[in-house]
Amino acid sequence: QVQVVESGGGSVLPGGSLGLSCAASGYTSSVASWAWFRQAPGKEREGVAAIYTLGGDTWYADSAKGRFTISQDNAENTMYLQMNSLNPEDTAMYYCAASPNRRAWYAPIAVDFEYWGQGTQVTVSS
Repeated sequence: QVQVVESGGGSVLPGGSLGLSCAASGYTSSVASWAWFRQAPGKEREGVAAIYTLGGDTWYADSAKGRFTISQDNAENTMYLQMNSLNPEDTAMYYCAASPNRRAWYAPIAVDFEYWGQGTQVTVSS
């Protein structure tokens, strides 16, 4: 089992930045793919960014490219999402997810991820 806990959400003005963290514990050596998903009210959960733990390869949704950066600190079992140039369309609950599937990081879908955090709210509003 792997436990994940997100932190770092909050409210920000359009154009601002936020950094999210995902701290993992438990059987973390089993994790091959990490991802950030988000879900806005009335919308489906969507993958935003993902990383292949073993190789460091990354994937970004088109909406996140050039603005978001995913990274990991294997020594600390922590994953990060730096979000810049935020806009109101980025408002959502953001979830950290982990999977032992080595392919899950590429164009991630929720069903491929076994371990989920409780989510952290990101609100972008003027």
